[in-house]
Amino acid sequence: MSSKKRKIEKRNSEDKMRGIINGSGEIIEQNIATTLEKNYMPYAMSVILSRAIPEIDGFKPSHRKLLYTMYKMNLLGHTRTKSANIVGQTMKLNPHGDTAIYETMVRLSRGYEALLRPYIDSKGNFGKFYSRDMAYAASRYTEAKLDDICFELFRDIDKNTVNFVDNYDNTLKEPSLLPASFPSILVNANTGIAVGMASSICPFNLKEVCDTTISLIQNLDHDVMKTLLAPDFPGGGQIVYMKKSLEEIYRTGRGGLKVRAKYKYDESENCIDILNIPPTTTCEAIIEKIIDLVKQGKVKEITDVLDETGLNGLKLTIDLKRGVDPDKLMQKLYALTPLEDTFSCNFNILIGNVPQVLGIKELLKEWIKFRVECVRRRTNFDLNKMKEKLHLLEGLSRILLDIDKAIRIIRETLEESGVIPNLMAGFKIDEVQAEYIAEIKLRYLNRAHILKRIKEKEQLIKDVEKLEDTLKDSAKLNSILICELEEVVVKYGQERKSSIICVKETSELEENTDIPDYPVTFFFTKEGYFKKITPQSLRTSGEQKLKETDKITQIIAGYNSFDLLFFTNRSQVYKAKANDFPDSKTSLLGEYVGAKLNMDKDEKPLYLVATKNYNGFLLFFFENGKVAKVSLESYATKTNRKRLVNAYSSASSTVKIEYKEQDEDYLLTSTAGRALIFSSSFLQTKTTRDTKGITVFKLKNGQKVSKVELYNNTNSAKLNKYKFTNLPSEGVALSKKFPNFEQLKF
Repeated sequence: MSSKKRKIEKRNSEDKMRGIINGSGEIIEQNIATTLEKNYMPYAMSVILSRAIPEIDGFKPSHRKLLYTMYKMNLLGHTRTKSANIVGQTMKLNPHGDTAIYETMVRLSRGYEALLRPYIDSKGNFGKFYSRDMAYAASRYTEAKLDDICFELFRDIDKNTVNFVDNYDNTLKEPSLLPASFPSILVNANTGIAVGMASSICPFNLKEVCDTTISLIQNLDHDVMKTLLAPDFPGGGQIVYMKKSLEEIYRTGRGGLKVRAKYKYDESENCIDILNIPPTTTCEAIIEKIIDLVKQGKVKEITDVLDETGLNGLKLTIDLKRGVDPDKLMQKLYALTPLEDTFSCNFNILIGNVPQVLGIKELLKEWIKFRVECVRRRTNFDLNKMKEKLHLLEGLSRILLDIDKAIRIIRETLEESGVIPNLMAGFKIDEVQAEYIAEIKLRYLNRAHILKRIKEKEQLIKDVEKLEDTLKDSAKLNSILICELEEVVVKYGQERKSSIICVKETSELEENTDIPDYPVTFFFTKEGYFKKITPQSLRTSGEQKLKETDKITQIIAGYNSFDLLFFTNRSQVYKAKANDFPDSKTSLLGEYVGAKLNMDKDEKPLYLVATKNYNGFLLFFFENGKVAKVSLESYATKTNRKRLVNAYSSASSTVKIEYKEQDEDYLLTSTAGRALIFSSSFLQTKTTRDTKGITVFKLKNGQKVSKVELYNNTNSAKLNKYKFTNLPSEGVALSKKFPNFEQLKF
């Protein structure tokens, strides 16, 4: 090819790009901006307005078309039907193909587990959102119906609460919005990518959202962070609470939120079980990343990782090498794998067909405006129906004056077409009233029936006045909204699935300044119940409420800023802040610590330590006669760890745990009926938490330490024979002269 010909082809190609030459070779003068505006802008606007960005009711058009089709198929509260049937019917409103419609149905279903409050009650294999490989079955194999919460989505939709528009071929009508009676836009996650913009809305707990909305209706200056604690994801997990980041999301509608997987350590199998993962990742992605880290040598503590997800839900098992600290390993995995990930928020919503990025408060205010308009239109609809009926009854009341005249007019009218005009002229009523009277059956043209209908007129007049007052008074409209939201909370409210954990971002002093500090008294019971009661409440309260078999084992005076350490029967300690527990009353059972701190199954709290500065020491008395003295500073951690394993030795069963800041005398008795008294000052304080201690009480085979008591009776010289300074000791047989002998003998 000659260079001249190449130059001509290159110029023609450039001209085509500039839009001045068509396929036939004819030169056309065309502005590139105009071309883009005519050809690309309609597509971009269609994607933004009709596909990717949700509206104030919480749905994209594809969601709304599917749910409305199921509603019209009478699948709300009835038996399920084949998914293929639903998909086929939905294509009358949504012409984008059966695959896209079915994928939309899968995401909205209960089986897929992607939504906090699923809209579709599904049966069959719908896959799982947390798995890349667990695919859903074909639509011919699965069944579905609308979930009960959809009663709230379609409440009074037939009462002109929302506008209806034509479908794509003008053969059917569909709602432009759904009159949802709760802020569904915040209850379920919604993501979409449009042209030049995107939307990513994280889910919140239904009860918290409704409570926040009620508070905003009552007070527009309400601080939403007081009632809307944090997002709540359907897969659970742990939300890392960072106040500044959360405030940014609540204020601007944009920001990032860290979500961690939730795990537990199985000591018997020496493995970590991952039970929840962040919503932005999958099981397969996590496993692949862990395997890659092991191959690279960055993680050496793991021997195997397995996906044991089954009928009981998600479960990833990480097998550990001997001696590995599971909490330290998890901190490393949080940093290196998607076990901790960031959910990016972008609250981009269509408000009146205009995309807007709104904070939580502004978004809820827009929803309140939308819902007030729905209630106003519903009230107008009911009012008009009542007025129409009232108008008919007013005409009926006029014929009461002369029923015989009405019968005579109808009988004497020669042609049917003259009945209505003659009734209008005879009773001075309009055509609508005359038509109503003419249609009344002859059997009802009696005074008793007409009087009965006229009594309805009196009630109708009152109802009309009531509805008119409601329309004029915005406070009454707001009260209707509040009542409906309260009903939703009662019917569909549920506990949070995602727990909230705090991570120290600044200095400890700054972190503690946010915690209100005031004196409290801690009560801990034998069965693991905990109460935190203020002095004022104690002074005005009666007896402590406990279970029949329960009793209070510890009463500790402290402050709301204290750290709480709960030692369990699994040689573990769970750490919490006193501020994490609500103020209680003597009339309440209190908080069950095992459930509050997510303890393992069959794990029970035994002993409570409340401290501010970690001074003092702990004494662990074991059945084998050994006693361990461990500094409390050993339990102070720089990171915000909630659980410490190997908190004390598990080599022998524990008889008693005791926290002291000063040395005391203790009385130990054995199953052989022997006793000794010794001072804890003879023991050396250790920093190793799981130290086995030193032998204090020499025991023969089969003998155990059965009881340990603090002993303060130093007045009696007769008790000196029980005191020993040379340890270990076999003790002395108990004498009947010993104080409280009846309680100590065996």
